[in-house]
Amino acid sequence: MTVTPHTARPTVAVDNLRVIAHGEDGREIPLVDDIRFTVQKGEVLALIGESGSGKTTIALALMGYARHGCRIAQGTVHVAGIDVTSQTPAQLRQFRGNKVAYIAQSAAASFNPAMKILDQVVEPVVIHKIMSRTEAEKKAVELFRELALPEPETIGLRYPHQVSGGQLQRLMTAMALIGDPEVVILDEPTTALDVTTQVEVLKTFRRVVRQRGMTAIYVSHDLAVVAQMADRILVLLKGAIAEYGSTADLLRAPQTEYSHQLLAAAQQKMRPSPWRPEEAALQPMLEVRDLFAGYGPTNAQGQPKIPVLHDINLRLYRGQALGIIGESGSGKTTLAHAIAGMNAPSAGHILFNGHYIASEMRQRSEDELRRIQYVFQMADTALNPAHSVATILARPLKLFHGLRGAALDQRMAQLLELVRLPRSVLHRRPWSLSGGQKQRINLARALAAEPDLILCDEVTSALDTVVAAAVLDLITELRRELGLSVIFISHDLHAVRSVCDQILVVKNGRMVTQVARADYDKPSSELYYERLKRAVPELRQGWLDEHNEIADGLTAPASQTRAGG
Repeated sequence: MTVTPHTARPTVAVDNLRVIAHGEDGREIPLVDDIRFTVQKGEVLALIGESGSGKTTIALALMGYARHGCRIAQGTVHVAGIDVTSQTPAQLRQFRGNKVAYIAQSAAASFNPAMKILDQVVEPVVIHKIMSRTEAEKKAVELFRELALPEPETIGLRYPHQVSGGQLQRLMTAMALIGDPEVVILDEPTTALDVTTQVEVLKTFRRVVRQRGMTAIYVSHDLAVVAQMADRILVLLKGAIAEYGSTADLLRAPQTEYSHQLLAAAQQKMRPSPWRPEEAALQPMLEVRDLFAGYGPTNAQGQPKIPVLHDINLRLYRGQALGIIGESGSGKTTLAHAIAGMNAPSAGHILFNGHYIASEMRQRSEDELRRIQYVFQMADTALNPAHSVATILARPLKLFHGLRGAALDQRMAQLLELVRLPRSVLHRRPWSLSGGQKQRINLARALAAEPDLILCDEVTSALDTVVAAAVLDLITELRRELGLSVIFISHDLHAVRSVCDQILVVKNGRMVTQVARADYDKPSSELYYERLKRAVPELRQGWLDEHNEIADGLTAPASQTRAGG
């Protein structure tokens, strides 16, 4: 007689979990309630749901932790044979990073900017005396290589600000895996990664889970990624369980209306564009000519010490949306920074509405600053944690429009409604909001200026599929109603395709091709673009297993690799 794995004692067992927050009026506000699930050894459970549904709250509770102002009020949590809720603070410190490891959503906010990366990666095993410093450094380099990081022998000698966001996320993964924990919690671990890097990291995660018999909790809003990683899925809605079952069953026949909405939102639709190609005969609103940019002091020829962008030319028309895609470190954000005036180019010109504008932000007029707004990728570092949401939104409304009193309050309420947030968040601070809520405040702040152009840097990367779809719908609507132009930077090619009229593909700081909306589904002779397209996970199980075969096919001409589909 064969015994099924689920008859064994689960590695993770949660029963009747309730986590509450203490309101300013003394009331207890439930964040999650009556949460029940088990995870077997070597199994991956995905927690999915909309922003603020309690995914990260549950993940943190598995380590016996609740955010400031919150507490685990009820229930039992057993992880790796330990009753987490009965542990003392000293016992929990020994438990965390040893038996269980956590990979946070925002690597930028998790690393100490004043310490070298290698010192931080080896710190958990050195503190817990699992291995010597020398052994830890050797293992760290092996993990860097396994996670496809560049220059694995020396990258640890850099500081966090000296690597890209995607690289930093993989370095955090190395920190979590270095101690071989029994349970690893992955909280949106591929959010900041480009699609080609994401595929390699996903393969690494799954290989680690299988080879080491590791148990994983995978928090994500990306159903296509979950389909490749998870054995079972727990769907959360407003802090409660909406659905719980195998990945195959949920993808094939979801039982609840909310699960249907998640699946529908994951299937990115092509949104109607208000812009027409014939309008390219008109004067462009934004024009970038022969742009070179980088970082550090310039040499005698005027070139920066660290060149990033090389000879970039582009045009953007009123009401048009231009997508910029490329791997991590390809120069996408540097280009957006140059347009916004945050990183002055070393050569080239930027024209706005037919006029040359200054390269540096501080030399631009107030009207030019208002008309070009930026939505940053990392909401954690973009929003002042000491200010309330009301203070954050009021600043551009006062500065650019002179609003005060009732008019100011009314406009802030309208902005929150635009980005699908309740008015109650006005009195909260960014640290008390979920990642998706913070990103929507980012967008609302940019819209407060009533700009002509918004530069969206991974604006949907921290959002769940339903909210992300709503934001993409909103961007399309704003373009139609206001004639708003958008530069949309993203590693999510599906999102770029669904809202953009044209895609600019960059590699190593150079524009390698530009693809019009009408040609999105046609084969391209540019193999780099084909590789980016084929690295986007599909919403079905088994896609990741097939990816190696697909990637190998790209060595053939594009006409051959596209044959049959």
